Amino acid sequence: MDRNLSLLFIALALAITAAVVDVQQHRIPNWLTYPGIGLGVVLRGVLLRGGLFGLKGLGSAVAGCLLAGGIMFLFYAVRAMGAGDVKLMAAVGSLVGLRQAGVVLLATAICGGVLAIVYAVYRRRMGATLRNLGSVVRFHASAGLQAHPELNLDNPATLRMPYGLAIAAGTLYAFLAMWWS
Repeated sequence: MDRNLSLLFIALALAITAAVVDVQQHRIPNWLTYPGIGLGVVLRGVLLRGGLFGLKGLGSAVAGCLLAGGIMFLFYAVRAMGAGDVKLMAAVGSLVGLRQAGVVLLATAICGGVLAIVYAVYRRRMGATLRNLGSVVRFHASAGLQAHPELNLDNPATLRMPYGLAIAAGTLYAFLAMWWS
């Protein structure tokens, strides 16, 4: 098995575990995410040697972590996503590296959108969800990068979806795409 595919498989196992915990407990714990980030940095540094002392693999892990975690941090900054989701995506990014982090991010966003629609339909809140989406877009267009005053994670009435599911689905897509290529 290719080393990059092996690391993507480990990322998939981490993401699936996090998704299960997220569905059950509505949180993604640090005991899962922080070791995942460290494991990604160490494994990419050791398995993907290149340059002086494996710096190519190490750099790819850090870059993947920063890209994936950084993009998700923007959503956390406006209280649209929890910190566990950000740290999970950073861990996945460190394991898959810079090249695959973009694929995982895009696939996760698409899967997250599909899951949000399914979730809203299941909860019979599709109309309210679409109205809220319009409100959020208008708010951020005028106010920039700050939390919406009502539609954020701090509001207990806001519909929440365990985003760990979307991250696991996006990681699964990236794994299958690399496996089949």
